[in-house]
Amino acid sequence: MELIKPSNMILPRVNAVFTTKTDNDLTDYISSEFHISKDRIYMPVQKHTSNVHVLEHDLAPVIADAVLTQEKDIVIGVKVADCVPVLVYDPKQGVVGAVHAGWRGTAAEILIKALTEMKKTFSSSMDNVLVSIGPSIRKCCYEVDRDVCDAVYKHCSVCDDIRDGKYFIDLSDVNKQQALSMGVLPDNIWQSEECTFCNPERFYSYRYNRGTKERQGGFIQLL
Repeated sequence: MELIKPSNMILPRVNAVFTTKTDNDLTDYISSEFHISKDRIYMPVQKHTSNVHVLEHDLAPVIADAVLTQEKDIVIGVKVADCVPVLVYDPKQGVVGAVHAGWRGTAAEILIKALTEMKKTFSSSMDNVLVSIGPSIRKCCYEVDRDVCDAVYKHCSVCDDIRDGKYFIDLSDVNKQQALSMGVLPDNIWQSEECTFCNPERFYSYRYNRGTKERQGGFIQLL
């Protein structure tokens, strides 16, 4: 497995990675990379919701697709296999977050809701926030029905792509636009250019494999 470290989060007080395919348990690798026990790795119960969970001391799993925390002795993360993993970090207020944005979450603006919660709960200023958008299925390969296209693009200015009457969307770009709409600075956004469907040797892709239970993910910890 290769660990992808977003260039905007190679900083002294945070550790952030996106993972690729692994032959063994994903949490084993994360435990080793972050030098933390497996029971201190927190991932929400992902159900394609727009729920944002603020994690304090209670590590009981909850249904959510975004997690925020100021706790330093825990790694938070999300699992994906085509959906968009997004990591966020406010170095001034000491807040980190992990977001799982599939088409439903993107249409429900889960990243915007997570950033709004950072402002509300932690007094984060968006011009301090760093956003890293990990590998996901991209417009080249993500064909959807018209209703999905309309749901994803209804609140942003990114144009859809129609080829031979078929609709192709880019969830990564939409999440970038949502971050920008919240006031995140362009220079504070890192975006992977890799498509999970185009690179099945490196990433798990639900569409390429026509269904898979395997996942890669995005993980972040305050140091």
